[in-house]
Amino acid sequence: MRTPYFVVDEKSLLRNLELLKKVEEEGPCRILLAQKAFSMFSVYPLIRKYLSGSTASGLYEARLGKEEFGGETHVFSPAYREDEFEELLTYADHLVFNSPSQLRKYAQRARALGKEIGLRINPECSTQEGHAIYDPCAPGSRLGTTREQFDESLLPLLDGLHFHTLCEQNSDDLETTADEFEKKFGKYLSQMKWVNFGGGHHITREDYDVERLLRIVRHFHETYGVTVYLEPGEAVVLNAGFLVTSVLETLHNGMDIAILDTSAACHMPDVLEMPYRPPLRDSGLPGEKAVTYRLGGPTCLAGDVIGDYSFDAPLKEGDCLVFEDMALYTMVKTNTFNGMPLPSIALRHENGRIEEIRRFGYEDFKSRLS
Repeated sequence: MRTPYFVVDEKSLLRNLELLKKVEEEGPCRILLAQKAFSMFSVYPLIRKYLSGSTASGLYEARLGKEEFGGETHVFSPAYREDEFEELLTYADHLVFNSPSQLRKYAQRARALGKEIGLRINPECSTQEGHAIYDPCAPGSRLGTTREQFDESLLPLLDGLHFHTLCEQNSDDLETTADEFEKKFGKYLSQMKWVNFGGGHHITREDYDVERLLRIVRHFHETYGVTVYLEPGEAVVLNAGFLVTSVLETLHNGMDIAILDTSAACHMPDVLEMPYRPPLRDSGLPGEKAVTYRLGGPTCLAGDVIGDYSFDAPLKEGDCLVFEDMALYTMVKTNTFNGMPLPSIALRHENGRIEEIRRFGYEDFKSRLS
């Protein structure tokens, strides 16, 4: 295939799904795919064999989940649009509201159609360091209702409570958050049907403490009689996707530089937003191997830089590089800045056969703005 392209590995995906299914069964709990991290719906028929449904952040994701995934469709939005809400009700099974005012505005209409209603809680318990952009408990956060803002008159409107505070974290951070949530809101849980622990659980990471997660789930289930939901996105496709790229040019300006046919700004924007250094197969840290290169994209943005990597031998035009763990929060964020073509998308089946799922072209760029 012409680079750059994404490829999702079915065997790795299945490995993640089997572990998640085990957590569902042993919890017990229900696990939902967070589509904001991964919405390659061609593999939804496979994923829905293992998970209970999907979560959405708005109308389009909700429709995709309802039409292509099935099972339960959960929706959370910081604020719902009046001109979309009626349509949204045709897709959603659960709706979670961000504030008491949104809950009061919409809950009765949703309840009249048999939808289950939740309120997002801000437990004011931050377990992240240095990544406020991904921390819903950061000072001044717009996400969730604090204990001070919570009004007990809301209880008759509610079927469940929801909190989401984690990002790529282990179950010790969940335990810290769950303890604080329970201190502030535990007295209301016996009146609820369910509690949703949100996403950010790196369940399929090698060092993740699954047994601790199961203890937390069982505690809430047995103590309060609630169904526990988890909404991982990354854990579903962790280490199951790759971005394949080629070297276009090498040059030197105080250090060796390689220009790739993939762009941090267009094809992996979290590199600039977070920022983070994506794993690259057969490479090392700067200075670790024989030669070090700064890898950059082909756009006109001066900061279109993926990072500094070292290699056993000098790079040359045409060399193929493989960035790993590229299924999550990557394909969903791609853009066509500078007229950059979007990477094609492929699926590597269990038997090794690679199937091209989607190829993008000029019309995908042209049709966006006129």
